[in-house]
Amino acid sequence: MTETTEETALRRAIIDACLEMNAMGLNQGTSGNISVRYGQTMLISPSAIKYDRMQPDMIATLPIEGEYGTWDGPLKPSTEWRFHLDILRKRPEVGAIVHLHSPFATILAILREPIPACHYMIAAFGGDDIRCSGYACYGTKALSDEALLALKDRNGCLLANHGMIAVGPTLDKAIWMAIELETIAKQYYHAKLLGEPVILTERDLEETRINFATYGLQE
Repeated sequence: MTETTEETALRRAIIDACLEMNAMGLNQGTSGNISVRYGQTMLISPSAIKYDRMQPDMIATLPIEGEYGTWDGPLKPSTEWRFHLDILRKRPEVGAIVHLHSPFATILAILREPIPACHYMIAAFGGDDIRCSGYACYGTKALSDEALLALKDRNGCLLANHGMIAVGPTLDKAIWMAIELETIAKQYYHAKLLGEPVILTERDLEETRINFATYGLQE
């Protein structure tokens, strides 16, 4: 199949995002993975290759519908392709998925502690908390099922004893969500060291959601 200029740009964007996440200290080695919806297919970072060695043609392609798990490319897709694919199948509004083992989100995931509405930016994730999933071994369908439950009506979650997932309509937005999730996790962790965080009310969060609807728009 002939690769389009748009597809090549998306493949390059996945690589650039992987490199950016490591440079920012949000990920280590090759533990993170990123996927993007492209038409009826999913483009996803390959398994166990250093990001600085990755080339656009190494990005694996999987059909979103059709035979489950079939893939095309010179390298195997990320071992976490199942939850990437299942999220794209279940959530048509999602255009990109970022999975990281970022330090503070992972600390809370090890504690299996969800993040309550300690900061108004929780509203960006679609509810009044960031859930922590149940535990399942990496790369399994069981983990995918747990991730889907934790992500219900949410744009991010913690994966028990593992890391985090953030989703968005575009890759740029998914990266922004991942950075925001790690930031909130860091803030919550440090606040708990000093005392008991004050949690915002549903009324507080609803006011934030209303403001978000027009944030950045010209009056």
